[in-house]
Amino acid sequence: MRPPFQLITARQAFGLGALALCAGFSVQARASGFIEDTTAKVESRTVYFNRDFRDGHTSTEQGASKREESAQGFILNLQSGYTEGTVGFGIDALGMLGIKLDSSADSSNSGLLPSTGHDPRGSVDQYAKLGLTAKVRVSESVLKYGALLPDVPLLKYNDGRLLPTMFNGAQLTSKEIKNLTFMAARLDQYTARDSTDAQDIRVHCKNKRYACNITADHFDMYGVDYKINERLTAQYHYAELEDIYRQHFVGLLASQPLGDGVLKADVRLLKSADSGAERAGSIDNRALSGMLAYALSGHTFSAGWQRMNGDNSMPYLDGTNPYLVNYVQVNDFAAAQERSWQVRYDYDFKAVGLNGLSFLTRYVNGDHIKVLGSDQEGKEWERDTELKYVVQSGTFKDVSLRLRNATYRSNYEQFARDVDETRLIVSYNFSVL
Repeated sequence: MRPPFQLITARQAFGLGALALCAGFSVQARASGFIEDTTAKVESRTVYFNRDFRDGHTSTEQGASKREESAQGFILNLQSGYTEGTVGFGIDALGMLGIKLDSSADSSNSGLLPSTGHDPRGSVDQYAKLGLTAKVRVSESVLKYGALLPDVPLLKYNDGRLLPTMFNGAQLTSKEIKNLTFMAARLDQYTARDSTDAQDIRVHCKNKRYACNITADHFDMYGVDYKINERLTAQYHYAELEDIYRQHFVGLLASQPLGDGVLKADVRLLKSADSGAERAGSIDNRALSGMLAYALSGHTFSAGWQRMNGDNSMPYLDGTNPYLVNYVQVNDFAAAQERSWQVRYDYDFKAVGLNGLSFLTRYVNGDHIKVLGSDQEGKEWERDTELKYVVQSGTFKDVSLRLRNATYRSNYEQFARDVDETRLIVSYNFSVL
């Protein structure tokens, strides 16, 4: 049986206890900042997920022809203030609860709910996880230890189903120098979006690009973001998954008024190589991706391009989203030697007086894929559409309704199955403190 809550390790307990003890002394002396700045927010999230495989039964996805489930989730995010003084202490908490609304054995394993221990084709009725985080602030620097939701270029936590992936470790963020943000982190475990169990950190094995279940003791990353001016930001980040891979990232974000609109550019370069004992095998990848967008009167027109060079696909951690412009609803277009392009259109109906309503559609096409065990050139494409509305007034004010649809097709079905997918998400955020 899976435990109903994620358990913290002895090392976590020691760290939390030590910081909490120090915080206790500070609170007794001057607790106003700790209490007054505390916030607690809850997100209620109802998700319907339907993924229809259009190519019959294969060995992937356990041969199922469809994944269809619905579930109700609640996410509590409690963040304390800091005790007063030169060194401030605080404690945060993440509490998550998922409840099955509808599921059947032949269409389970959608990623919304954990599978039952005795039957991998069935889903549990409910699950929960809890994460605690101790934090220390000195000047403009904050050190956190415990449960984390990292959102940086080389580690963006996945939040694509009912509950987000939660990581465990330490993260330092410093803004001591004007316009410059420095971060460093060491992570050792994660709790998947549809699980209650903390697992060793590992490389993602999408489409059998790398051997599955290759774990590491820790994942280290460092990075700097420098705001050159109001319109230009430069980024450099480095990460290493012990004895598996190391990765460099260089990014550039720019915006420039042009006519009556704004032109924006987003360029990302990632270089990945094997590390140490090479436990996942040889890794050689250079990923270049960029997006150019022009926004005018509610309309945004975008075009993206992405290219994989080297012998392998781009590696990234399990439970994360790869930082690529062509990572979309179903696919990442990051296979070995793949070339892909994207066209996208967004519209905010606020421009015509319909506040809260927005729409997007995009198309991504990839080719030149090196398919494992085949001389055939791999090709794939995906089309996405999303309609979102946030209620503006009345009893249901701030309730968000989002309908997402995707179609994915490829010519190498032994690894990537054709998919028609629909997601319906109803969410509401409210403060309890």
